[in-house]
Amino acid sequence: MSRSRPRTRTRGPGAPVVLAVPALLAIAFLLLPLIGILARTSWGDLGTHLTSPEVVQALRLSLLVSFWSLGLSLVLGVPLAWLLARVRFPGKTLVRTLVLLPMVLPPTVGGVALLLGFGRRGLLGPWLEGTFGLTLPFHTAGAVVASTFVAMPFLVISLEGALAGLRPAYEETAASLGASPVRVFLTVTLPLVAPGLAAGAALTWARALGEFGATITFAGNLPGTTQTLPLQVYLLLQESPEAATSVSLLLLAIAMAVLIALRGRWTTGAVDRVPRPGPESGGSSCGADAPQDGGTVGALGSAAVEAAEAAGPSAAQERWRLRAEVTGFTRLTLDAEPGTTIAVVGPNGAGKTTLLRALLGLTPRAHAELRLGDLDVTPLPPHRRGVAWVPQDGALFPHLSALANTAYGLRAQGVRRAEARRAAQRWLDRLGVGQLAHRRPHQVSGGQAQRVALARALAAGPRLLLLDEPLAALDQTTRAQVRHTLRGHLDGFGGVCLIVTHDPVEAIALADRVLVLDDGLALQDAPPAEVTRHPRSPWVARMLGRNAWPGTFGPGGLELAAGGRLIVAEPLADGAGALAVIAPEAVSVHRDRPAGSPRNVWPGTVREITALGSRLRVLITSDEAPDLVAEITPEAAAELALADGISVWTSVKATEVTLVAM
Repeated sequence: MSRSRPRTRTRGPGAPVVLAVPALLAIAFLLLPLIGILARTSWGDLGTHLTSPEVVQALRLSLLVSFWSLGLSLVLGVPLAWLLARVRFPGKTLVRTLVLLPMVLPPTVGGVALLLGFGRRGLLGPWLEGTFGLTLPFHTAGAVVASTFVAMPFLVISLEGALAGLRPAYEETAASLGASPVRVFLTVTLPLVAPGLAAGAALTWARALGEFGATITFAGNLPGTTQTLPLQVYLLLQESPEAATSVSLLLLAIAMAVLIALRGRWTTGAVDRVPRPGPESGGSSCGADAPQDGGTVGALGSAAVEAAEAAGPSAAQERWRLRAEVTGFTRLTLDAEPGTTIAVVGPNGAGKTTLLRALLGLTPRAHAELRLGDLDVTPLPPHRRGVAWVPQDGALFPHLSALANTAYGLRAQGVRRAEARRAAQRWLDRLGVGQLAHRRPHQVSGGQAQRVALARALAAGPRLLLLDEPLAALDQTTRAQVRHTLRGHLDGFGGVCLIVTHDPVEAIALADRVLVLDDGLALQDAPPAEVTRHPRSPWVARMLGRNAWPGTFGPGGLELAAGGRLIVAEPLADGAGALAVIAPEAVSVHRDRPAGSPRNVWPGTVREITALGSRLRVLITSDEAPDLVAEITPEAAAELALADGISVWTSVKATEVTLVAM
């Protein structure tokens, strides 16, 4: 039997005396009154004091008032917290100030304000009495109103913090799966902010239970009607101090119990506290019972039909052509036939994710006039567009299992629970994660979670499928398997699929077209082979492993934007912009200046050597040309004795330079 090693605690630096002494005094200042209650409590008479008829009556009334106050705070405070956290509107700062005001306002002043607002001579009091016969002052309802006035801010602040900390991707993904705003709020938002809501509710109840000043000022101190437990303590201090101490101890115990139960969760309420595991390894991504990819592709077409039939009676037979006019930050026109897969590529900030969010109707940065088939979905909200989205991190709902996550879209579309779960299980099986059906997102690896997110989108049977780097978290082996499975589904997909990717293999293997974006504009929209042969973007050329130098043609050749000149075999008109593309294998590396036919020769320095399969890629910098990547064999590198910092010469034949007009 092996022994576990004892834990070692790392001690932080000691507190300076100048800070430690005041801090200890502050603790003593807060603790001494509580010790006073404990020290002066008559423990032998505690039961007698707490079971006296007056105390029992006041306790019952306090519980009644506090729970009614909590209910009223939930009804009014939850929508108010959501409004403050999610909606921009004029006067928002003023509204938040009004929410906080009862927390800093003296309770008696709050009671006076309630009298002037809801009293018999107040602004609203006469109308309440004349219309409903409701008189709040000196009535139990008045005690509820007073407690709600001072306690509801705790709920609003706690829940607003939880809502503000909740990632919008969860709610946006739920909407893309067909869930209405109300369903999203009830099935995603509320469960995810439950810790913040529970903490706020507990604090609200505890504050309402201990309310004194506003209650006695607004509702009075009538036994059995408005005389709550704090008011009873006030009376007992004059008649029986020992009994007042015992009741105070009861209220202290309740307050301490609430705070201990919260355990510091008042202002947190964040969802993703458990860090997600990293990308899965190839050996552990699938269990022994998971189907192999080769055995599932044959059934993929029927699975797509089954999922579509589950989503709607006619979805399996419909075809959805894409027509979109996108304006704003991203500006382009998309037109694609059903079954087309478009890979969207470009540098960071090019507008790729903005394009997807515009098609979903989720961003003010760009607007899409969108038609799917014969249906104009532009005026429709996201949940009615039939556009499924897989964000970069998957955005699996943390409170649902993998199976429930996958079935979510079908359930949102009205499919019965059992049927939706069967369809969801089939999709999980086909993507090799069926054995994880009953695990929560934090119990699976990042790659497994990404496959569950992909299954969830496919199971919803969308008209348009948007995938934002769906395979980025997978290891190479699993990525190839899932890519093959996804390709099989897309072959039978009746809509259009857009895939944002930085992987050239992914773009070539999955896409019928490659859309190249830069700074919100479409630089190229062509088949993968055309983009590979003639990339019109330096970023895409580098993504494909080629050297790419933009420049302007002049009398001496291509004047490079980064400095230097390039001689080419096929000249362009003077002043024409072009992108020079040079394959790494076309770059020759020498230790001495080469003689002979090369027209382009530069001195340089080796900065980095990396392995790429059976060859080496050598990064060479030069003062006379942009950075250049050469691809050579290990034998050639050994013969040249290449190493970081070695001076070399590079050469490129004019005939090896491909010019792409810009």
